[in-house]
Amino acid sequence: MAEGRGSIRPLANDLGMSTIEYAMGSIAAAPLAAVLYTVITGSDVVEAIRGIIVDALNSGPAA
Repeated sequence: MAEGRGSIRPLANDLGMSTIEYAMGSIAAAPLAAVLYTVITGSDVVEAIRGIIVDALNSGPAA
């Protein structure tokens, strides 16, 4: 079967490509997770979430 114009051909040798992608993703995700953890566990965010939950429980179902 002949390949037409614009057809996609797989790379000849892509060994290890997924390993480096996982490594780069982990390197990028670790500091982001640390920042998000710090923000979420901060007292302002915890109080805001608690306020939203208390308001929702006190308001009851919408009529």
